[in-house]
Amino acid sequence: MSQRPFQQVDVFTETAGYGNPLAVVLDGRGLDDEAMQRFARWTNLSETTFVLPPSEAARAQGADYQVRIFTPGGELPFAGHPTLGSCHAWLRQGGQPQRADEVVQECRVGLVRIRRDGSGAQQRLAFAAPPLTRSDPSPAVLSQVARALGLKPQQVLAAQVLDNGPVWMGLLLDHPQTVLALQPNHLELKALGQKVGVVAIEHPEVRTGLIVRSNREARAFGQNQRMAPPVQDATAPSLEVRAFAAPIGVPEDPVTGSLNASLAQWLIADGHAPREYIAAQGTCLDRAGRVHIRCDDSQQVWVGGASVTCIEGTVDL
Repeated sequence: MSQRPFQQVDVFTETAGYGNPLAVVLDGRGLDDEAMQRFARWTNLSETTFVLPPSEAARAQGADYQVRIFTPGGELPFAGHPTLGSCHAWLRQGGQPQRADEVVQECRVGLVRIRRDGSGAQQRLAFAAPPLTRSDPSPAVLSQVARALGLKPQQVLAAQVLDNGPVWMGLLLDHPQTVLALQPNHLELKALGQKVGVVAIEHPEVRTGLIVRSNREARAFGQNQRMAPPVQDATAPSLEVRAFAAPIGVPEDPVTGSLNASLAQWLIADGHAPREYIAAQGTCLDRAGRVHIRCDDSQQVWVGGASVTCIEGTVDL
């Protein structure tokens, strides 16, 4: 055992206690997988990260550090709030990126670019969403997941299997209140082996039932159609998101960067959402997570949020 620099960071919030906490061990050298996993179980947070020097090959490609990401139930190839929180902690500890305009993180999914938006107290970090693979879900599995969530067929407007390292079944629902009212059967979701992300857009056309353009994967489950892009107030959240991840030991995640990244890539590409918006997550857990999404001119989606250091010191590990 040795003393290692440690921070506990609250991510996707400007006020401590309202985001998603992350444990960051800032020197993971010499720890094997079992030790990392044991510590992640002990912290009992949705994710715990271990910062390491980048591999030689990754450093040659511009990587500034490497991060290993663990939930209480296993390691993840990529996750969003650990990416932003680990970068925040690394910079606070004095990390110096190779490039002035961005930080490059190595993780199991590859290299992830992180940029700094704004300055001072208003500064947010934003990561470049990794490439997304998506597909239509099996109608049978979609039906089982909907039942586990307590959803009626007409409440599901669209569905996709989303893979950007972590794999989520994404469901676009009819109204934010539908999202907030869900009381999932987590044991059923665990038995199905499905991590599920649900989202709804605050949009008058949804409430009146005036939904346009067909959606092939939603029709596999119910007679629903795709909504038109909403008009946005850029200063307020316009999407409500929840993430259920019982298969990896996290019944509900407070704020989920990887899910918001893949949801944004899907919803923007299919015309459901605008190119820039703010998503709220964590409402049902008494959190107030805010995820800032922007799709730039090159079609790269950036996922950003503020981070706050809550605990700083050392850990014997």
